[in-house]
Amino acid sequence: MGYLNNQIVTVDAILTKKGRELLAKNNGSFQITQFAVADDEIDYTLYNPEHPSGSTFYGEAIENMPLLEAFPNDTQIMKYKLVTLPRGTAKLPVLDLGYSAITLKQGASLAITPQTLNYLGAAQSNESSGYSCTISDVRILNTFTGVGINTPAATTQNAVINQTLGTNISQTVIGSQINLRGTTINTLFGTNAASGAQIRTTLTFVGLDSGARLTIPLTITKTNV
Repeated sequence: MGYLNNQIVTVDAILTKKGRELLAKNNGSFQITQFAVADDEIDYTLYNPEHPSGSTFYGEAIENMPLLEAFPNDTQIMKYKLVTLPRGTAKLPVLDLGYSAITLKQGASLAITPQTLNYLGAAQSNESSGYSCTISDVRILNTFTGVGINTPAATTQNAVINQTLGTNISQTVIGSQINLRGTTINTLFGTNAASGAQIRTTLTFVGLDSGARLTIPLTITKTNV
């Protein structure tokens, strides 16, 4: 959903693709029990504590920024959700994957176990709700699974992936561990691609409790599989 403008509290709400699927499965009706808010379009560097007109105008530039209207692609909206952190939190949580970039040989496997830094008073911790991982182009993988989290949301999301792997370009799984296996389909590298050719996409991880977010590149290198 999105505010139509920042002068009056009028809300424009539309269903995402997932929302439309749930609506269809529930005979045209379902009850919304939770919601999230985000500030994707806000540039906080515009906050100006030196504004000549005083403190009332420190955030004037931010308040006058145009706001996004709602749109249904849930992989491209609400990337930066607002979260509630313990009082006195001095550092924002950040994700540690152990990798700044991942390169896999064709057919090779990798298990990624994300960790959250600066969360709940611990230097490093796991999140009880787990982590979501979104791949921009799932076609470059033979395996893309999330394991270790048994919440209804994780079970539902991961079942969808098992059914549709390779049919939709962008896909998301949920787990405490994310498993990848590079594609063995040679034609994805190009008709005449030699050994060493590469295909690339990105992986975006989000801590489902902390809201911490990290995107890294993923590269698959062609071998003689």
